[in-house]
Amino acid sequence: MSNIDLVKALHQIWNTGDLALIDSVYAHDFLAHWPASSEVPERRGIEGIHFGVKRIRIAFPDWHEKVLDVFGSGDRIASRYVSTGTHKGTFWGIEPTGRRIEIQEISIFRIAHERIVEQWCMFDDLARLQQLGVSADYLRGVLKI
Repeated sequence: MSNIDLVKALHQIWNTGDLALIDSVYAHDFLAHWPASSEVPERRGIEGIHFGVKRIRIAFPDWHEKVLDVFGSGDRIASRYVSTGTHKGTFWGIEPTGRRIEIQEISIFRIAHERIVEQWCMFDDLARLQQLGVSADYLRGVLKI
């Protein structure tokens, strides 16, 4: 499988919630870096991926990552995608709102030995929380401003 195909397979895991595919895509020593404002800014290993996929699919059962661009060279692949979902489960302590969210994301992946070993992901947590309709007071507490 090419490195680009490996990244596309990663997005399918998040789209389907199929945890059985994680070992075929992610390295056991995987490390993910999300924005510092994220509720969980760093995730490690296969368990970190299980946690992330379960967490997002419980909160947004129809979670979908539409890949707009995927390209790269050597061991680095970049992906630009739009993530959507309907808030039907607790997320960041926010009870389900039924609201649909849409966030733009960009990730850079490092690949070794035919597995994804590291990811840097950028997205706008503030926009996601605003789409969920949280109050300014809640945002101040979450973002510590």
